[in-house]
Amino acid sequence: MDILGNILYDTVYHSAPIVLCVLGGIFAYKANVLNIALEGMMLIGAFTSTLCAFLTHNVALGILLSMVSALIFGLIFSLMGVTFKGNVIIVGLAINLLTSAIARFVLVTMDTSNITLSFLNVADFQIHIPVIENIPLLGRILSGHPLITYISFIGIFVMWLLMYKTRFGIYVRVVGENEDAAKSIGLKTDFYKYAAVLIGALCCGLAGANLSTERLGLFTNDMTAGRGFIAIAAIYCGQGSPTMSSLYAILFGLARALSVNLSIYAGPAAGLFDVVPYVIMVCVLTAVSIVKRKNNKIRGFKNE
Repeated sequence: MDILGNILYDTVYHSAPIVLCVLGGIFAYKANVLNIALEGMMLIGAFTSTLCAFLTHNVALGILLSMVSALIFGLIFSLMGVTFKGNVIIVGLAINLLTSAIARFVLVTMDTSNITLSFLNVADFQIHIPVIENIPLLGRILSGHPLITYISFIGIFVMWLLMYKTRFGIYVRVVGENEDAAKSIGLKTDFYKYAAVLIGALCCGLAGANLSTERLGLFTNDMTAGRGFIAIAAIYCGQGSPTMSSLYAILFGLARALSVNLSIYAGPAAGLFDVVPYVIMVCVLTAVSIVKRKNNKIRGFKNE
């Protein structure tokens, strides 16, 4: 029962930053903008929040600046990819490399390999929900998480409302599905693309703060470890649906939780379990691609 409780708790723990990236990235996906810079935006959010908290001893300011820094890189991405019509894959790759280089440069300048918030006790950020925390197993899953973790899961419903129940969400989808038609009815397509990318940047900044400052109280370069790319995989598997894409993100979080908890009993082979989330990501992407191809063939046959 203990290991089951640990796995389920860690599933929520590891899913939160991926879910946040997914919720931000779905808007760019729906606006037909391939934002592969989610990884870099999350990394700069993690770096900025920890560095600011280290210098000022103000965690709230660090989290705020994590969102601001991610928004700046979101603006750069939008300017290059939307306004100047650059190749969004190259622009996104450049941002991913640039954020890592900035963090590495600052760490070298500070003569350290990581930034540790020694004044901070991350256990203080855990929110224990009355009554629920006393329920066996369920209390282990739902209680004892930091604020941003709860925001990420509440955000699934919020983003669903924004995507499907507001004029803004409808316009973003129209821009992504047929940009010429959107222009013909007077929509400012670039504005909605900018807005979609910036929503993603904001969420990635929060994800970075959750990953570094709120959960660990430290930053080490490249600590995002491909979570931004896992979020992109979840978005494409879920076809940009807030609920389905988030479920895939939780699946990848479960894979990470399994790898962490099972590695405890693996002895010398513990390092092998680190590849489990990435193997599952490849398998899920393959399975989803096969199902989509099969459905397309069936529809094509019926249409003939």
